Amino acid sequence: MRELRIHGRGGQGAVIASKLLATALFLEGKSVQSFPAFGVERRGAPVTAFLRTSDGPILLRCEITKPDGLIVLDPTLIAAVDVAAGLKDGGSILVNAEGGPETFPKLAERFRVGTVDASAVAREYGLGSKNQPIVNTAILGAFAAFSGIVSIDSVCRAIESEVPFKTADNVTAARAAAGLLRTSEAPALAGAAAREVTRG
Repeated sequence: MRELRIHGRGGQGAVIASKLLATALFLEGKSVQSFPAFGVERRGAPVTAFLRTSDGPILLRCEITKPDGLIVLDPTLIAAVDVAAGLKDGGSILVNAEGGPETFPKLAERFRVGTVDASAVAREYGLGSKNQPIVNTAILGAFAAFSGIVSIDSVCRAIESEVPFKTADNVTAARAAAGLLRTSEAPALAGAAAREVTRG
């Protein structure tokens, strides 16, 4: 079983991202479970979404405290919240950021880090507003390239089935972001665990 956690802020599409990723994995024959966690705060407040995927039935019904991977939709959360709390050694983190993985040296010491400027991609294709781009489909395209646990084609099929507005633009954004992914090597200290995460 693989467990993922998505960190974002209200309005960025973290909850929909978990739903779309679950749909993409389901289309590939996986068992999936996804659910959000957020308080009464609204737009701009931290939001967390959780996702499990497995080849067999998923019996757990609890929040994910020790994920295999993270998706971070807002890089300011890395300083504001301990997003890497509980992340397994050799785990992976995909961050929506303008800079490359070297922007996050402390994370890169322990984890495989990927970055993509999903905000710029979302703005380019008119997803959300310039001040509040909706980055979920772009980040999932990059996640497909980064993780190896789901194909970009399945991500695009999920978008086509679940996103009723600007569907073609969202699909194009996902494919564009996949091509803009930048990654760091898995840290040597993580050994076999890092190689397993890299393989997906």
